[in-house]
Amino acid sequence: MLLSPAGVDQLREALTAARYTSSGIAERLGPQATAALARNDFRAALRATMDPDPLATLIRVFVCGQTEPEASVRAALAPLPLEEALAAGLVEPYGDGLRQGVDLEPYGDNWWILSDVPASARPGRPLAPDHVLGVGGASTTLLGATIRRPVDTALDLGTGSGVQALHLAEHARSVTATDISDRALRFAATTAALNGYRWELLKGDLVAPVAGRRFDLVVSNPPFVVGPGTATHSYRDSGRVGDGVAAELAAAAPGLLTEGGTMQYLANWLHVAGEDWSERVAGWFAGTGLDAWVIQREVADPMAYVDLWLTDAGEAPDPRRIAAWLDWFDAHKVEAVGFGLISLRRGGHDDPVVRVEDLRQQVQPPMGEQIAAWFDRQDWLRSRDDEGLLATRFRAADGLRLHQEATMGDEGWVVDRQVLVMSHGLRWSEEVDPLVLALVGGANGEVPLREQLTLLALAHDVPAEHLAEAAGPIVAHLVERGILVPVAD
Repeated sequence: MLLSPAGVDQLREALTAARYTSSGIAERLGPQATAALARNDFRAALRATMDPDPLATLIRVFVCGQTEPEASVRAALAPLPLEEALAAGLVEPYGDGLRQGVDLEPYGDNWWILSDVPASARPGRPLAPDHVLGVGGASTTLLGATIRRPVDTALDLGTGSGVQALHLAEHARSVTATDISDRALRFAATTAALNGYRWELLKGDLVAPVAGRRFDLVVSNPPFVVGPGTATHSYRDSGRVGDGVAAELAAAAPGLLTEGGTMQYLANWLHVAGEDWSERVAGWFAGTGLDAWVIQREVADPMAYVDLWLTDAGEAPDPRRIAAWLDWFDAHKVEAVGFGLISLRRGGHDDPVVRVEDLRQQVQPPMGEQIAAWFDRQDWLRSRDDEGLLATRFRAADGLRLHQEATMGDEGWVVDRQVLVMSHGLRWSEEVDPLVLALVGGANGEVPLREQLTLLALAHDVPAEHLAEAAGPIVAHLVERGILVPVAD
């Protein structure tokens, strides 16, 4: 840990007494100054903290990045001795006072997370190779997407400062976390202790420290940046060429999961000229026996991607570095880079479901509940054959909307396109033909699907048996999307 066990207790006491929490800071600053903090505008916060009480000093040092007098910092951290705080790097001398040496972030009203100071707080200083990230956009994405059902054992691969493990500890009886970085493990250990948790922390590259062990839930925000395999920063670079780290985790998943276990991780993948990206990614799961749902949330062109990650590390523009990275993309016919989430489940099925698809629309949070429901729907579909579907009563999803596009013709408006839109959940849009639209519109939960199809067959003058045969995969797709909802008997 960064601090001694006694020092951790003393720091917790200081933070609690000062009310250095999200709500405590918001109450002290007021709504306008609090909102400005999200834009890195500290002016109002500094005006609200001119009185040197402990909370004001903690806000100025750890939120606004100011240098404060030694006496004020000592008082704010008491009973933690300032000498121990300095030795641990919690604060550091700067000019005629002290400034933050690490990022000490209030996380809600009950937690704190320690990590390295972000690049934005040290302009002009590139991040160290073993820099430890705090709570960022990628980690927040994974936090929201993780299935939060109770489990016995959970694993966080590449824990960094420990934010994923912190949330796992709320619904897992035991938490194991790994990282290749000694510095990251010290931060994670301190985060755990400061928040009253004890985790098993293991050093090593991804799954190596837990070889031969299985877990009910595995999460990972790995170093997923794609490129020639150059490793300069442990938080982003795996040392694997291309998107090899994502494929490696897919291959490792069957040996990591208990029966019924789930693995979820963030990944980048290459869009290669002449290849279907979704088929390429789907190939990672061939032979694993795992259900897989891959969701692509963003796509970046190579130039924007390289610029993003060099800027992220606070690196000065280096034309040679940029050219080498882009040359590698060109040599491997990379047209774009996708970003998204991979969710895997060991369901023990001979016919696992693999879906790889774009999901760019805004999703009703938390995403984890939507993913859990998707797996539940797969279980429901797997337990029903065609006859089982025909015997089921369905209702249309709540809040379902119909969007139509029409063209004015000689005889009035002619409908060209009809799209069903979900107003909540995954918010899918599904283009449908008139027959499917009639099927969904008549799904009121009162009669079995077979009776619905019989009526539709009469109305559209088609053989009922042909309609029933064609309806199976269509209905299964609509159930998977959540557009049709089975009604329990």
